[in-house]
Amino acid sequence: VQLQASGGGLVQAGGSLRLSCAASNDYAMGWFRQAPGKEREFVATISRSGRRMYYADSVKGRFTISRDRATMYLQMISLKSEDTAIYYCAAGFLRWDEVQTSQDRYPYWGQGTLVTVSS
Repeated sequence: VQLQASGGGLVQAGGSLRLSCAASNDYAMGWFRQAPGKEREFVATISRSGRRMYYADSVKGRFTISRDRATMYLQMISLKSEDTAIYYCAAGFLRWDEVQTSQDRYPYWGQGTLVTVSS
């Protein structure tokens, strides 16, 4: 499984970005991020069915994860400086409506895309 996140860039605080990642409904998909000097953390996940989503508390109400047959998206609004990070998409072979926040459940990872939010 080859994954590649795209759509990152430089944006002012309060702005928006949409990240994309190639997907397949054979896999549950997730977004994770790693800020400078910090460990990689969970951001959002969506089930293979596309019916179940789960978000980190820090992004609830601002980020929306979605998918179609070919692509997974992360729509980010009201961006804050603390959202600055490398964002990674990941894929895991889970049950149809299952979601997982643990990185250990996602064996496939893309190279990441950098999101920089200036204050």
